[in-house]
Amino acid sequence: MTIAVLMALILGSVCAAAGTFLLKLGASGNTGLVEFLNLRILSGLVLYGLGSASWIYCMARAPLNVVYPFTALTFVLVAILAYVFLGERLTTASLCGSALILLGIGCFAVGAMS
Repeated sequence: MTIAVLMALILGSVCAAAGTFLLKLGASGNTGLVEFLNLRILSGLVLYGLGSASWIYCMARAPLNVVYPFTALTFVLVAILAYVFLGERLTTASLCGSALILLGIGCFAVGAMS
């Protein structure tokens, strides 16, 4: 795996996490179908699209068993965004889980680089 692919994997995760965060912001408090048609939701969907394009780029250049584990990075990034911007609580269990995810992704990345 090249540095370009690694950076694209990280970009894909960042886009997916930011997209998820914007979808949450755009959906919060809405009840009617028309209310869900807003800039935050549209922006979230665009970011999901960019993230998907990044994943496809990576799948064309690296084995799927290396690319796919990076989707778990999105869980960590969403937890951080929710904590920082929404005031959601990070428990010891969620912090340990995030650390394990990062450790696992690191193992895949190191293994793919060697």
